[in-house]
Amino acid sequence: MRFSIARRVAMGLALALGMTGTAMAEFPERQITLVIPFAAGGSTDVVGRIVADKMSAALGRQVIVQNVGGAGGSLGAQQVAKADADGYTILMGTVATHALNPLILKQKPYDPVDDFAPVSLLVLVPNVLAVNPELSVDTVQELIDLSKTQPLAYASSGNGTPLHLSGALFNAMAGTDLTHIPYKGSGPALTDVLGNQVPVIFDNLPSASGHISSGKLRALGVTTAKRAASFPDIPAIAETLPGYETYTWNALFAPAGTPPDVVAKLNEAAREAMKDPAVVKRMADFSAEIVASTPEALGEHVKAEMVKWEPVVAGANVTLD
Repeated sequence: MRFSIARRVAMGLALALGMTGTAMAEFPERQITLVIPFAAGGSTDVVGRIVADKMSAALGRQVIVQNVGGAGGSLGAQQVAKADADGYTILMGTVATHALNPLILKQKPYDPVDDFAPVSLLVLVPNVLAVNPELSVDTVQELIDLSKTQPLAYASSGNGTPLHLSGALFNAMAGTDLTHIPYKGSGPALTDVLGNQVPVIFDNLPSASGHISSGKLRALGVTTAKRAASFPDIPAIAETLPGYETYTWNALFAPAGTPPDVVAKLNEAAREAMKDPAVVKRMADFSAEIVASTPEALGEHVKAEMVKWEPVVAGANVTLD
């Protein structure tokens, strides 16, 4: 079910008309719920809890985390899309919730543009292409060359995930035909690659970093346009395939129709949180690049991501119920 933007605007206008200038200036008057649309312990959860803690201090009210996992992030996103447009329920969105799921799911539970008010693009997190060390390749080009002489497979955290589609984009740009092997999460995928049941993996850099540092995985390239500051010796795949770029991102969204003054207050708190020295260090340790954008920039980012991923999804022939 999609939620009318007109309805959201009307709700926001009604809220605004029912509040005096003093009341709006006092937002928030109670705790805020940050919905994280994935299970606890993953990269989105880690970023969300760090940000929630610092936003609580900036806003003077507690920002509590609620994990609502399921359907690749769609259940949590749908919950926020249906919430009151008052700023007290917000979402930690990702490339999955706001670009891939709307393109992949046969039933569209929400519209990533019309049903949300962008608040701030917080961080970009690189993915990484890595191999089991027993595979006789040291570079992206060597992997491309080897794949044209023998069949190779790559593991990912599941069908339709950013990591699956990072591999699909790689195949399209490199002219390779790496076979996708989906798993139920990065953990099982890593287990089989470490055991050499599958030789290649696309994974989040933070998830794979310990195995790369220990030598249990050989990193061939990060998926961002430039090298990651946390692993400057790992080339960018784009150094071999110009124009190749994928990454995971985390961003804050409110329901569509949330009053602009409330969105601005949330944006200010988020950007203040991302400037905190402790957050800057944690994000650097996490291989995440801080963006802390304006609402307008996040809105444009979502539209650009939809445009970028649409042909990749179509080419990979991915659909999910």
